[in-house]
Amino acid sequence: MSSLYLLHKPYQMLSQFTDTQGRATLASVIDVPGIYPAGRLDYDSEGLLLLTDDGALAHRISHPRHKQPKTYWVQVEGEPEEAALHALRRGITLKDGPTRPAQVRRLEASGIAGIAPRQPPVRHRNAIPTAWLEIVLGEGRNRQVRRMTAHVGYPTLRLIRVAIGAWHLDDLAPGNWRKETLHAPRRKASTPVRRHRSRR
Repeated sequence: MSSLYLLHKPYQMLSQFTDTQGRATLASVIDVPGIYPAGRLDYDSEGLLLLTDDGALAHRISHPRHKQPKTYWVQVEGEPEEAALHALRRGITLKDGPTRPAQVRRLEASGIAGIAPRQPPVRHRNAIPTAWLEIVLGEGRNRQVRRMTAHVGYPTLRLIRVAIGAWHLDDLAPGNWRKETLHAPRRKASTPVRRHRSRR
C-alpha cells in the first residue's frame, strides 16, 4: 500500500520544498513529512504534480522508460493553422532532436470555462488573439511543450498540466491537494483504487 499526493502546483512556484533565493516552494502549500515530487513541473507552469514517500512508485511515475503520458492545456499566442497542428502531431525536430508524435486538439471555450484565472494574469493584447490546445506527450524533455509551440510559430502563454497517466487534476484549485491510497502491487502502481480527499 502506497500513498500518492496530487497537488495543483501554482504558477511561479518551484517543484521542491526549499530554495536559497526566496522563491515560492511546495512547503507553502503542502505540509506532509517525508514526501517528495515524482517528476517536475517548471516554475512558470501550473497544474498536476505528484508526490509520494514511496521511491519505487516515484521511479515508475517519473522514469521515461515507463512512458506515462502527460496531458497539457496550453494557451498559445495566435490562432494555430491546421498545418501547425499537423506538424506537432507528426513530430518536429528541436535542437535536441526529433520529438515523438503528439496528440493535439483544439479546446473550445466551453472546455476551459472552469480554469481558474492565473495570478498574475497572462498579458492581454487586443490585436493578438489566443487559442487553447490540448497536447498529450509520451516523453518529457526540458520545456518541451513551450519549445514545440514556438517552433511552429505559436508561443506558449500559459501551460497547465492536467493529467499524468491515470491521474487527473480534476477540480483541484491552485495550491490544493488530495491523497490517494494505492493497494495494487507496486509494479502496477499506476492504477489508484481508493481515494481520500484532503484540501488546504
